[in-house]
Order: sequence, then structure tokens, then C-alpha cells
Amino acid sequence: MTEAVSREERVAALREARVVLVSACLIGEACRFDGRSKRSERVLAALEDKEIVPVCPEVGGGLPIPRAPVELSGGTGVDVWAGRARALEREAGVDRTDAFLRGARLALEAARKFGATVALLKEKSPSCGTQRVYEAGVLRDGEGITAALLRSEGITVLSDEDL
Repeated sequence: MTEAVSREERVAALREARVVLVSACLIGEACRFDGRSKRSERVLAALEDKEIVPVCPEVGGGLPIPRAPVELSGGTGVDVWAGRARALEREAGVDRTDAFLRGARLALEAARKFGATVALLKEKSPSCGTQRVYEAGVLRDGEGITAALLRSEGITVLSDEDL
């Protein structure tokens, strides 16, 4: 894992970026598990002069809208990539790890294709959480599956809560 980057450094990178990968729900796409968006005026203002690449890794990975909520089990996104944790539906326990991994890879591919150096993601998401995610019903420190991959590939990752 790369060295920790302070909130101030992440926000500065966002200010300087020309192209930003962004969680689609933050710009008003109704793609969340509950079929809603998490449109954020702070996010829209921060992206005002940027080229944006909207992504929803979960939908990109093949999951429907709406869908059963998913939480990480056995660790964080880093642990999922290491094979030590999984992404499971909260109620039924159905394993959705493969879809989450597929969506994360597609998000990375989109970032590379369009030259995004920064990703602005939805905090607490099992895909996009940058500092906190739900694991087995508990909000804990750690990052989601997509955030972990993007960060490991040198993309500066920050969340809506950093703004």
C-alpha cells in the first residue's frame, strides 16, 4: 500500500486535476443499492471546472439497480484483493465479490483511458469507501474494493466527506 496522503494533499490534488473519476451517485445518478442517488452540491462545485468520468463499480460489475445491500466480510477492500475477505449481501449472505472486483477493474480501466489522476468517491461504500467501510455490520477504518485498487495503482483517492 502506498504512503498515507493527508486530507489537505488529497484536496490539493483534486484542485489541480484536469480529469477526475467520480462515483456516479455523487453527481445525481440513481445507481445506489437502494435505487437512489447521493447527489452532493459540494462535489458538483468541486468538479465544476473538471472533466469527469462517472463510474458506479457495482453496476459496472453487473449488479442491478436496486440491489441487496452488500458489506465486506473478513476485512476491507485491501483484504478482498489479497483473498482474505469477501463482499457479501447483508441479509442473504450471497457472495458478490466477483462483481465487485470486476467493477473495480473497469473503474481503473476508465481512469487510465481518460487520464484521471484523482478519484472522488462515496465514503462508507463497500466499493468506494476511502477511509471507512461497513464490515459485518460495523463501520470500521479501511477502504472499499475499488478505492483500494485505485490507490494501489497510484490514483489519488478522496471522498465526498473530504470536501
